[in-house]
Amino acid sequence: MHEDGHGLLLGALVFLATAVVAVPLARRLGLSPIVGYILAGVAIGPSGIGAFDDPERIITVAEIGVVLLLFIIGLELQFSRLLALRRAIFGLGTAQLLFSGAAIAVLTHYAAHGFDWRGALVAGMALALSATSIALQLLEEKSGLSQPYGQRAFGVLLFQDMAIVPLLALMPFLAQGVHEERSFVESAEHVAIILAAMLLIVGVGRYLLTPLFRILARSGAREVMTAAALLVVLGAGALMASAGMSMALGAFLAGVMLSESNFRHELEANIETFRGLLIALFFMGVGMSMNLTVVLANAPLLITGTLLVTLVKAVSVWAVFRFSDSTRADAVRSASVLTPAGEFSFVLFPLALGLGLIDSRQSDMLAACAAMTMLLGPPVALIGERLARRLDQRATAPPDEDFSDAHGAVIVVGFGRFGQIVSQCLLAQGLEVTIIDNDVEMIQSAGRFGLRIYYGDGTRLDVLRAAGAERARVVAVCVDRPETTDRIVEIIRQNMPDVRLHARAFDRTHAVALRGRGVDFEIRETLESALIFGEATLRANGFDAATAQATVVDVRQRDLERLRRQLAEGEDRGPLPLEPEPLTVPERAARPLNPEAEDVLKHETEFSS
Repeated sequence: MHEDGHGLLLGALVFLATAVVAVPLARRLGLSPIVGYILAGVAIGPSGIGAFDDPERIITVAEIGVVLLLFIIGLELQFSRLLALRRAIFGLGTAQLLFSGAAIAVLTHYAAHGFDWRGALVAGMALALSATSIALQLLEEKSGLSQPYGQRAFGVLLFQDMAIVPLLALMPFLAQGVHEERSFVESAEHVAIILAAMLLIVGVGRYLLTPLFRILARSGAREVMTAAALLVVLGAGALMASAGMSMALGAFLAGVMLSESNFRHELEANIETFRGLLIALFFMGVGMSMNLTVVLANAPLLITGTLLVTLVKAVSVWAVFRFSDSTRADAVRSASVLTPAGEFSFVLFPLALGLGLIDSRQSDMLAACAAMTMLLGPPVALIGERLARRLDQRATAPPDEDFSDAHGAVIVVGFGRFGQIVSQCLLAQGLEVTIIDNDVEMIQSAGRFGLRIYYGDGTRLDVLRAAGAERARVVAVCVDRPETTDRIVEIIRQNMPDVRLHARAFDRTHAVALRGRGVDFEIRETLESALIFGEATLRANGFDAATAQATVVDVRQRDLERLRRQLAEGEDRGPLPLEPEPLTVPERAARPLNPEAEDVLKHETEFSS
């Protein structure tokens, strides 16, 4: 591509058009979008039609997507989440990575020619990682995330996401045996510079970033929050890069520092769009950089190596899960979804090549092997599921699954007077509640009471997704403006039709409209308080408690029947304004107290008739 304006525009068009075609086609074939991006990159790269002749420059830009991905991973690593999955993360995750990595490293060192122990170690650790996107897709398709084996597999994936940071940090130290040795003083200075950079990121993230985002949030400018998020990620990455480490490590640290911040979901939503596009560009760049000449010339060796890596990894994962008291069927399911090589293997191989740990041929072979394990992912998972079902059928006494303590998360949008009371009811029963509000002062006030509220705009689809609305058991819309409620309801119903939706209605007309939009439960914000108020007033007028309570129950029931009738009528004539109707016919007509009001009332009656 030429470097003029037309060349850049044409390159962008080729990239977007290829991505638009590749991903649906990959989905249709049952493959991961990552595989589609890689194959698309091969097609338009130097080995294909040659639309791009310099993939290295594209990968350099696209690596920012990996940096953003590490930042989002850091945001997800909350202490409470790590504590809940600590055994799966640090127990199973560590065992899986070490066992699988060692087995693949030994296989690479002795079966593949030209790999010394450093190159074999790089190959083993990189290929031992699993593709998070592919594994989560397979687990979601089989509803595995709600099952014990799926939660354990998720813990292993979470550990692997964390492990990429020490692996990236390990690479330069392995390379010291390849290049000239540093003196002890130089090595100590290098380590001191790295530690100082890390401490600076931790200090800034701990004490300065949250107040900064609070000030920016008060400005109300959404683009400023986006710019600030990118500034934090790239700034932390640049600082670590200047210290001789990877940018991804700095972004990860910044994300961890902000994982407990009230602005976590807002930051994740602002970053997500850039991350997705740049990750797509990164994997297409990986495909462009593949040398098909080397791959085709070594096709038999490559196919054999891919099958052996898949088999060794599956056996290793199965053994680790069986040792942790998983059933045979669950161990098979876990092994089958964790066999594809991870996305970060395409980050480690170029880094190892640049450091001299492997040569270009070995890098091409390893990248092709990782891509082929991704291609094998879905069929291996299908075979594993069939085998697991047979094992389940053979089990004489399958263990009972106890879900009595399982609680689905609830998303509460709006933390005003209404949302506060709703949240207290949920928290009192130990439910997992995510509260979203865009009022900075409200967030600060709630923080003093120990409540966790996240800053975010509930009318944005990306914020709702970042907060986990698609996985929530219930989304409770508790905002005070009807138009805002309508917008949130419309977004959720269009994009998350299976989510149970509860909403706060402003009045009867609004309640009927919400029911028409598919809300599962709605309540007028003043209905129950008015009924309780009426009951107290009845008792103050001498009625006994039973009579007052029965009257309120009767009024509530008749009001509900009228609401159902009005809702049925609305299906025929549309959501028109509803005229107030008395539940009890008055014994006499109302008479105003002053003549002026009587004239106005008479005039309006004649006009309406």
